[in-house]
Amino acid sequence: MSADMNQENANVIDDMKENRKAVRKKRSPVSIVIELLIYAFIVFFCLYIFPTYIMERTVVSGESMEDTLHHNESLLVNKLSYRFGDPERYDIIVFRPKGQNVDEYYVKRIYGLPGETIYIDKNSIYVNGEKVDDPYAKDAMDDDLIEIGTPDKPYTLKENEYYVLGDHRSVSMDSRYSPESDEDAPGPVKRENIVGKVFIRIWPLNKFGTP
Repeated sequence: MSADMNQENANVIDDMKENRKAVRKKRSPVSIVIELLIYAFIVFFCLYIFPTYIMERTVVSGESMEDTLHHNESLLVNKLSYRFGDPERYDIIVFRPKGQNVDEYYVKRIYGLPGETIYIDKNSIYVNGEKVDDPYAKDAMDDDLIEIGTPDKPYTLKENEYYVLGDHRSVSMDSRYSPESDEDAPGPVKRENIVGKVFIRIWPLNKFGTP
């Protein structure tokens, strides 16, 4: 009886193996091509679509956004957010200061929006004649160094321009300075040169979260 049962079990196992082989043999060339295409799309999405159109990692270089962001911190930049909405005051953005054809990036905070008139006086920021809150500044600004947006010559932003500042004002190269006098100065930032909004800090781990 035991020998018969063992033989039956062996037959069942053999049948299962044969069935699996048959299933493997039945895969058509079309199904193989479809599977390869799916794998190729996943790789293409991860390596190109995601970093190009959705989210991109960037690393902070310098001290211009202290104490909010620090040198060598890693960030994820949301590149979709401004496809469905407009940048807002106090957003931290990553942008190309010298245009889309130059692979250089700045990270700053928005203070002035399109159509607004902005100036800085005695370390205070005025938008359309009203003083705006400035809770993020690490240090004071030197009014004598400001080239764009002064009390005697307020700057009215065009419909595609934003006025940005670094939180560490004494070392930040931002919209206060004209690219005509310093090639590293961005001046007001054009919408088309904004890469995206800083979404989350991913490194160091003890600072993980929204900056």
